[in-house]
Amino acid sequence: MMATHVLSETGADGTISFAQSLAGGRASALFAVLAGVSLALMTGRTHPVTGRERAARSVGLAARALLVALLGLILGDLESGLAVILTYYGLLFLCGLPFIGLGPRALFALAAGWLVMAPLLSQLIRPELPPRRTESPTFGQLADPGQLLGELLFTGYYPVLPWLAYLLAGMALGRLDLGRRRVQVWTAAAGGASALTATLVSAAFTRRPGVMAALRADPATEESGPELLDRIGYGMFGNTPTGGAWEWLLVVAPHSATPFDLAQTIGSALLVIGLCLLAVGALAPTGERFVAVLFGAGAMTLTLYSLHVVMKTPEVWPPERPDTYVWHVLVVLAIGSAYAAARRPGPLEGLASLASGAVVRAGRHQKRDL
Repeated sequence: MMATHVLSETGADGTISFAQSLAGGRASALFAVLAGVSLALMTGRTHPVTGRERAARSVGLAARALLVALLGLILGDLESGLAVILTYYGLLFLCGLPFIGLGPRALFALAAGWLVMAPLLSQLIRPELPPRRTESPTFGQLADPGQLLGELLFTGYYPVLPWLAYLLAGMALGRLDLGRRRVQVWTAAAGGASALTATLVSAAFTRRPGVMAALRADPATEESGPELLDRIGYGMFGNTPTGGAWEWLLVVAPHSATPFDLAQTIGSALLVIGLCLLAVGALAPTGERFVAVLFGAGAMTLTLYSLHVVMKTPEVWPPERPDTYVWHVLVVLAIGSAYAAARRPGPLEGLASLASGAVVRAGRHQKRDL
């Protein structure tokens, strides 16, 4: 994620850089899939919570989601130059709550269907909506809640309607026994196969003359031939154009939210998660405490993401240059390891847990009184 935000999108020869081609669109997708994994882990892991416990945890998670969305609005007002994901993330969490009672098979099936149908619905609905106003939702947009909701669900940089496929896939993964090596290998292998298949099938479609002709003829298209393919490779801005060419749904491009893009980035997210789980297993003999401190940054991503956004503002160190990327990385790794060594949660994680925990306890207490 930080590589896509800090490093240059182009290489020395003017073509797309390695960092952008590797992580562009995939970093944010991994963020969303991990949200689904977290949601599953917080609602029973392999055995979904039911009844009153499900209701209590759902209320607590809703409170957590609202806090995350509020933080996103705060960060959206900063001059960071980033499309802040957190307000979308909060709404995405809320949309996932109705599905927390499902098992892995149902969730994987639902994710597969969603990644096909949601982009189709989006392509139908977005022409009827006003264009988005900003890259990041801000407090000022609360004055027009309809416009804000339209951006969050359909027209924004991380549109929740198609992105729910990421959350559902992550929830399905979180319902599996992730401690088993067989599951870890299957996750990595299935993810890699999905990403590769989506890329190859999309390429086969987009190479067809009729498809390229339709894309070039779209009123939203300014380039033609190789120039069009080059621009697609750099990515879009949350969605495909709605000028009339449904062939856009056949492309794979960062932040395009097409069925093939969703399939590819879900696959890449599963591949990364599977490989990370295998790596942790390989490091297990060195000691659980060592592993926890080494990967401490992963336990406080809300705090460290927010810090990264703040560090991207002009008034805050380091300066806005690609060569400062290493400082972004070192800062978050050092802070994450320090908090893990002290056995403390990140500040924002602690605040979110405190608020959601209080809501859960209040809900349980109220139900006992009833």
